[in-house]
Amino acid sequence: MSAIRTNAAAAMLGVSPNTLRSWERRFGFPSPRRSAGGHRQFDLAEIEALRQALEETHNVSSAVSVARERGSGPSSPLRLRSLLQRFDADAADRLLEESLAVRSMERTVEEILLPAVGALGEGRDRTSPEYGFGWQWATGWLAAQTRAAPPAHRPEGVLVFDATRALDHDALHAQALELVLRRAGLRALTLPVDLDPLRIGRALVALTPSAVVLVGDHASLDTFGRLVYAARRSSEGVSVYDFRGALPETGATTVPRLGERPMAAREKLLADFDAAARGEGRSDPKASQAL
Repeated sequence: MSAIRTNAAAAMLGVSPNTLRSWERRFGFPSPRRSAGGHRQFDLAEIEALRQALEETHNVSSAVSVARERGSGPSSPLRLRSLLQRFDADAADRLLEESLAVRSMERTVEEILLPAVGALGEGRDRTSPEYGFGWQWATGWLAAQTRAAPPAHRPEGVLVFDATRALDHDALHAQALELVLRRAGLRALTLPVDLDPLRIGRALVALTPSAVVLVGDHASLDTFGRLVYAARRSSEGVSVYDFRGALPETGATTVPRLGERPMAAREKLLADFDAAARGEGRSDPKASQAL
């Protein structure tokens, strides 16, 4: 059990050591042990629980009750955001491990990771060090989970053309989409859009995509169009989809939109693949001619 001394505990809570000692006397929480030298040593989990509860309640008495009841508390976007704000990658890793004990990988990504990192950038410049750290940590975590995904067991392939940039929140959603597609047994490959369409033939032959997904807002319609054209030349019947508003809402295309969330996008793709396998065609037959 990790223990910290009074000054460190007070700093975590954003109060003075005297205030922390007054809380100890008044509420009996947090309850320190004494070292051999007589120094107070606070349980790090208790301090973290109290700090989290204070952020939620903004009231010391209520926060103490909440912290006592739930210990370090359930994994939540708020807890993860707080850890990332403190640049604590190890604790962030542990929190997601806690989440995976009670949630699926997909729910952990959608309900914990993506909202937490998104909240770091809300209402502020996304060049803040906290957001940059959180974004970088999240990309590494998602990449590790994608590498560990089981082998594909379905015949369909999904090619994601990624027009995001570093520190874009959409970039994390693009990674999350590839992860959930792979975990559904689909073959998935993500390629950046700044490629020569004439030189992606080997990737297209290797994947033989059934669908192309466009994501990110850093590419022109013409750039997307050339890449989609190359994909369609390599595989017949390739369907094209928009994820998270990659294409402008002009009414000029009939490309179906997969929405904002990776799981909803995956379910839409699977439904269309299953319909095609049954010979029912696409849910939107015009979309096959779009872009």
